[in-house]
Amino acid sequence: MKLVIDKNVIITGASRGIGRGIAKAFAKEGANVAFTYNASAEAAKELVKELSAYGIKAKGYQSNAADFEAAQELVKNVLEDFGSIDVLINNAGITKDNLLMRISEEDFDKVMEVNLKSVFNLTKAVIRPMMKQRKGSIINMSSVVGLKGNAGQANYAASKAGILGFTKSVALELGSRNIRCNAIAPGFIETEMTAKLDEKQVEEWRKTIPLKRGGTPEDVANTCLFLASDMSDYITGQTISVDGGMLT
Repeated sequence: MKLVIDKNVIITGASRGIGRGIAKAFAKEGANVAFTYNASAEAAKELVKELSAYGIKAKGYQSNAADFEAAQELVKNVLEDFGSIDVLINNAGITKDNLLMRISEEDFDKVMEVNLKSVFNLTKAVIRPMMKQRKGSIINMSSVVGLKGNAGQANYAASKAGILGFTKSVALELGSRNIRCNAIAPGFIETEMTAKLDEKQVEEWRKTIPLKRGGTPEDVANTCLFLASDMSDYITGQTISVDGGMLT
């Protein structure tokens, strides 16, 4: 039995890494996938091809999730192209790491805009159509850093912690309309970005994780599938850590 067959999902920031893994998992499970990308038009084209091979409808949209008007326009276009929106996955995010003494105001604002304001922008855009259909699942990508903080990532930690408060508030506001809102807090997930890091350093990180390995985009994607499916119909306002036991 496929978990999300015929559901229409929007995933922000899906041309690579965790977002790409989520898009592929949803397509495999029978969902139609609308996704956003920022600059990687070639990677987006390739992803559409890959997703369509599963027999579902897929389309990429070049859109800046941090821009309020662009987010409204995106949702309008997705509704025109797909007919409805059942699931929103707010995955777009960036880092601009530095010690607090050295973080510029610009770098703080940029991280807050892309990581936190984008969640507000897209959620605000989908709630009317979801309220109309009296059903929906909103999934926000936070981080273990949002739960415990991290030296050199004050801006990133603040943005990811903000997502948790936002998620709980949305769950309280929209629960009566049968719209659920949950967050996922990934730990150390191995992607093409981490592949560029020093292998020795990565191995040291793996050793500190109870499951003795880094996570994969599929590990996060499987949690998204569960929260998007009818199997999680009575779960809202929660944060699920996908971290191999890192915060245990």
